[in-house]
Amino acid sequence: MSDTRPFHDRDGWIWFDGKLVPWREAEVHVLTHALHYASSVFEGQRAYGGEIFKLTEHSTRLRQSAELLGFEIPWSVDEIDAACREVLRANGLKDAYMRPLAWRGSDQMGVSAQRTKIHLAIATWAWGAYFGDEAAKKGIRLDISQWRRPAPYTAPTASKAAGLYMICTLSRHAAQAKGHDDALMFDWRGQVAEATGANAFFVRNGSIHTPTPDCFLDGITRRTVIGLARRRGIEVVERAIWPEELEGFEQFFLTGSAAEVTPVASAGPWNFEVGELTLQLRKDYLDLVNRRLSNS
Repeated sequence: MSDTRPFHDRDGWIWFDGKLVPWREAEVHVLTHALHYASSVFEGQRAYGGEIFKLTEHSTRLRQSAELLGFEIPWSVDEIDAACREVLRANGLKDAYMRPLAWRGSDQMGVSAQRTKIHLAIATWAWGAYFGDEAAKKGIRLDISQWRRPAPYTAPTASKAAGLYMICTLSRHAAQAKGHDDALMFDWRGQVAEATGANAFFVRNGSIHTPTPDCFLDGITRRTVIGLARRRGIEVVERAIWPEELEGFEQFFLTGSAAEVTPVASAGPWNFEVGELTLQLRKDYLDLVNRRLSNS
């Protein structure tokens, strides 16, 4: 059974600026720059059996995201890796979700923030299937978002920046209000982009088609699943995909550290089957992260 307590009202340990602190004491000031101006970046990663999957790739991306927002995290990739492992052990967790977060502090207020201290915190908690246990059997239902992923010349779209998720929250809230699980987002050109927190893949005639990630994250899980598909000899085509093509696809699935590999039953007016290829790649991914499949 999932923990429904608010996240501030829990017990455990959070790694905060170089040391473990009691969960309830991991606090920031109301005038923190990141709270006002979204000057923060984060990662979402999972541990399976006590091992954090693709940890170094996540820590590397966290530092790169910060650099795209104009600040440097004062801990190396190796130090972030070690801190993630430390907080996982401290909380006694084996299978868990993990959230590293870096942000500008409260040393300066206003748009300019050159004098702000850069902070880093890492939390972890037990978290089951992102879309629920039945999602793999039935597939999830997506709304079509009214919001679009921005052009790369209008925002640092290659960064996992907190501010870029504002339209994701709006999109998912609107979808859930209509009885859907999530929303499919198009980009500023009107091309298919991604869901609110997961990359999109489509299947037709035994081949996989996925949007080119030129204005949204090229997810770590996305790249992993592409590798798994090609390992099976499945053709994977990365290209621009237009909404009118969705009627011709047989299967649709999402990938992400939280979503893992999740089948999609419908997106707006388009319906899809929970097919064998999708289920096979889901199994391959779960076998890989649980070390039942070689990562070579």
